[in-house]
Amino acid sequence: MELTKKVAYLKGLMDGLKIDDSTNEGKILKLMSEVLEEMADTIEDIASEVDQTVDLVDAIDEDLGMLEEDFYDLDDDEDEDDDECDCDFCDDDEEMYECICPSCGDKIMLGENIIADGSIDCPNCGEKLEFDFDDDEDE
Repeated sequence: MELTKKVAYLKGLMDGLKIDDSTNEGKILKLMSEVLEEMADTIEDIASEVDQTVDLVDAIDEDLGMLEEDFYDLDDDEDEDDDECDCDFCDDDEEMYECICPSCGDKIMLGENIIADGSIDCPNCGEKLEFDFDDDEDE
């Protein structure tokens, strides 16, 4: 039974009992029933608005999913752990190297141009990572 129907049933019972609203107890019961009726109406209005909002958010989520698929050219078959970078800053033909930050253990994918610069700040913890290949060239 809906909340408003329950409150209406309660008010009907009170009317059927012929509660005297000239007494203190009768005044309180009548006022309580009016407050309950207002609360029930407000709750049903809020529930309706919440239902509409949920429907709207679901529609927006669905539209955003389609936009993401179009914009990022995502396929459902693609592996999310793929080592290829989809950002606009990386050169797809550039060789990528994996580096583990000694401070935080975060895995970082680096291109040859970044390694050639000699250093990078870890995107996770900010630790400066330096690359020195002078010893490798001597060998």
